[in-house]
Amino acid sequence: MNITLRQALAGAQDKGLARIDAQMLLLHALGRVPHDRAWLLAHDDEPLPPEALDSFNACCERRLAGEPIAYLVGRKAFYGLDLDINASVLDPRPDTETLVDWALEIAAPLTAPRIADLGTGSGAIALALQAQRPDALVTAVDKSPEALEVARHNAARLGLPIRLQQGDWLQGLGGGRFDLIVSNPPYIAEGDPHLTALGHEPRMALTSGADGLEAIRSIIAQAPAHLPPGGWLLLEHGHDQAATVRALLSAQGFTQVQSRKDLAGIVRCSGGAIPRNPTDGGPMVK
Repeated sequence: MNITLRQALAGAQDKGLARIDAQMLLLHALGRVPHDRAWLLAHDDEPLPPEALDSFNACCERRLAGEPIAYLVGRKAFYGLDLDINASVLDPRPDTETLVDWALEIAAPLTAPRIADLGTGSGAIALALQAQRPDALVTAVDKSPEALEVARHNAARLGLPIRLQQGDWLQGLGGGRFDLIVSNPPYIAEGDPHLTALGHEPRMALTSGADGLEAIRSIIAQAPAHLPPGGWLLLEHGHDQAATVRALLSAQGFTQVQSRKDLAGIVRCSGGAIPRNPTDGGPMVK
């Protein structure tokens, strides 16, 4: 005898799965959009086909083992975009939308701003910026060809004309100069105990040297050659790294150095600008 959708959800929750995760996995097993929870409520007395039940149970076990829901359903919402995701790229976090908000604020007064996203992964940041600023010239860089393929697929599916380049951080930009460079680089220290819970995500997108700052140091050192006077560099970093990142920016000659908090009140991003001239750092961006 088939069980109903409601019974399947209840069984998953009894095993310890969060209700929203169980709903998304059940919708995925049924071949429906993972966020159509209203449909589940309207059909919760319907029987669950045996093949869908097998798929649902397998996904539940993987989720209980720590695999991100985005990898299981192959989708993740970010800044209003529905992105295709797989294990070649980092699972985009809502916290990273803070970086997009700040970048859009800086780009607001510019016509056709030139923007580079370093370590683009799924293309989440670059695509969000392109969607909000259709006039922008957005270049997305990643060292991983597998990640670039995911970003290329998302760009094509969403009809967003970002330019994709393979390379290691700013080496992927060639001699290009940009009004704004943004990045959510790896910033977790090797050996950090939190890595155990992130074992399903690509390690190269998570860790960066003994203190987690190797990539950030490299980007800060190389960025001035690709920014005009008044150009900005914005970086996402760890919750306890803001002071160090601001010091690195200041030491490299950036001005207007500051940080931004995410919706949880955690200092999530830091950035600074290239001085417009030796005595004028330009208008402060709040």
